[in-house]
Amino acid sequence: MWDIIKYIFSAIATFPILPFIIVFIGYELYSKDRKRSIRMAMDVSTVFFILSVGALFNELFNSGFGLYGIMLAMIIGAGLLGNAHYRKNGTIPWKRMLRVIWRVAFFVTAFLWLVLITFVLLKLAFTV
Repeated sequence: MWDIIKYIFSAIATFPILPFIIVFIGYELYSKDRKRSIRMAMDVSTVFFILSVGALFNELFNSGFGLYGIMLAMIIGAGLLGNAHYRKNGTIPWKRMLRVIWRVAFFVTAFLWLVLITFVLLKLAFTV
């Protein structure tokens, strides 16, 4: 039983596009709203993209900084965005700010996943 769970989680962590597709299709069937389905799939799969990019970074550069670097970049981005919004309006809309940072993290980590998975596969192909 635990082996099945381990293999399923390994597949999801290795290919974070799978949770995106599964959540998108499931929520699309449930809500019949394509826009909300895409947003929900982005929100759920961001966690898997962050974990996968951190692991790929650690594997490619023999480092332990991958996940911490992503979290640091997200915290710095939230600080800059919060500071800019506070200077403009005098308040910080926490919920909106966290949603923006989370969605930007999705796009950045999805792009980084494509780049890093390509480099890792090329590294494995040429180091026999």
